[in-house]
Amino acid sequence: MNNLLSLWKSKKPIINGWLSIPNSFTAEAFGKMGWDSVTIDLQHGQSDYQSSISMLQALANSNSVPMVRVPWNEPGIIMKMLDLGVMGIIAPMINTKKDCENFISYCYYPPIGQRSFGPMRAQLIHGENYFQNANKNILSFAMIETKQAIENLDEILSVDGLTGVYIGPADMSSSYGLPPKFDVREDPVFSNIKLISEKAKKFGKIAGIHNGSTDYAKEMINIGYDLVTILSDFRVMSLHSQKIVDTMKEKDSKNSDSSTY
Repeated sequence: MNNLLSLWKSKKPIINGWLSIPNSFTAEAFGKMGWDSVTIDLQHGQSDYQSSISMLQALANSNSVPMVRVPWNEPGIIMKMLDLGVMGIIAPMINTKKDCENFISYCYYPPIGQRSFGPMRAQLIHGENYFQNANKNILSFAMIETKQAIENLDEILSVDGLTGVYIGPADMSSSYGLPPKFDVREDPVFSNIKLISEKAKKFGKIAGIHNGSTDYAKEMINIGYDLVTILSDFRVMSLHSQKIVDTMKEKDSKNSDSSTY
């Protein structure tokens, strides 16, 4: 039911797409591009529960595994998104073992957790045996993005049922008094990034990270990251469009300058 599990079993890293724009056509396009998984961002993206329905329907026509970053570690939205059929939940600001234990309890049916039964669309697309198969197919990623989370890293990684951790480099940077950004090389954040990969392997967990470039993402794979995200639909569109505008205006400027002589 979850293709990512077989990829990890084959020691292949997951290349994860990121959707900030609440649009089913964008989701459909990303699904057709060949991303291993596609994550809808409900925290800092513009999507919400309602807009994500059509986006998930669009992704259903692809081989990309649908995931969601929820706005917060809160049971209502986590369970509703799982009932829509998403196969992975990324929860922000998991800073303590208790935060992580609560998160896991929201993601899984008893006896592992306290997820309420009512899969609705999930059962429609994953089959009538969804309940029996859900706990072994749902992915749970705790975001490690603060100094407090680093201090509690071993305890967070020790939580049973947790699939892995996912680094938010911008928030982690700001937590240490640095400007928020991707592709961080300054310590202590860069040291933390390497430490998290090592610790995740030790505890048998998946390590994921958000990146600002393909070069940095490849470097993260080389140091042991199992899931890498590069930018988002909005950031890719903005960066590429800005380059086009700048290139064309530079050309216009040169033409204008030469016409004065």
